[in-house]
Amino acid sequence: MTQPDISVLIVSFNTRDLLRQCLASLGKQPNVEIVVVDNASKDGSADMLAAEFPAVRLIRSETNLGFGNANNLAFNEASGRYLVLLNTDAYLAPGVLDSALHRMDASPEVGMAGGRLVGTDGSWQPSARMFPSLLNELVILSGLAYRYPQSRFFGRFDRTWADPAQAAEVDWVPGAFAILRRELIDRIGLFDPRFFLYYEEVDLCRRIKAAGYKIMYWPELVITHLGGESAKTLSEMEFSSHASQLTLWRMRSQALYYRKWHGVLGVWLAKTLEQTWHRLRAARNRQAMPAKAEESEGLIRLWNRAWLDTSAGTVSPPQPW
Repeated sequence: MTQPDISVLIVSFNTRDLLRQCLASLGKQPNVEIVVVDNASKDGSADMLAAEFPAVRLIRSETNLGFGNANNLAFNEASGRYLVLLNTDAYLAPGVLDSALHRMDASPEVGMAGGRLVGTDGSWQPSARMFPSLLNELVILSGLAYRYPQSRFFGRFDRTWADPAQAAEVDWVPGAFAILRRELIDRIGLFDPRFFLYYEEVDLCRRIKAAGYKIMYWPELVITHLGGESAKTLSEMEFSSHASQLTLWRMRSQALYYRKWHGVLGVWLAKTLEQTWHRLRAARNRQAMPAKAEESEGLIRLWNRAWLDTSAGTVSPPQPW
């Protein structure tokens, strides 16, 4: 049996209709295999896939494995020379997989690459980013990144200053769409299983760079991306701005990431920076805008919980989170 050029890895979680559209956008392409891991969806996603897309390799998980671990499961079943990560709410323009394949074949120094993410109206979405750092956290927390997006300094994290039509070597690209070199992943592994959600792509890109490979942004690879669709299905969770379950997950993963790459001082400083910012914000707003003060106080409490949950970034809480 001929080895596929590309294995497309998709994680499905309660997005049946989007999954159908995503698979339809891929079409039938020679030398491309598709592996879907269904994360215990309750909307019939897996049954729909089995009935309508019998050529797709379906793995049914009895529990929600999260993004990284579900992709790891798909990776173990994939056989392509390259791996393509694709979200269910992302749709490829015609020819994207062929272009990505040719680019990777011509660029042996590239370990992972992403494309240009756009909304359904064609609007730009952050498609290539800098690694997290205390400086980047402060610029984002302060709102200066939003206020001065064209500034090379303040727009640094999301590279909002850059021309989206220009290819560039970058720190990391989102997992909504990315192509990876299989032989490299065989050596360094795919996602760190401790990250249930958030920061898994950042960690992977750091390991790819540490192995001596580049991360690239290639704008001719255009992907329409809705964003956040799986999260919207978690109706049983509280999504108020000050007590969001997803915010807690972000903080847990942030703690794990900073401890892994910046040590105990790094994770403590990341926690202290965000909490200090919100203490100041709460004090400023307590009289005039009590709702904002309450929001900040809630985020301070969430960071304390994330700190305890992860033992200061050393362990991942039992999954699923």
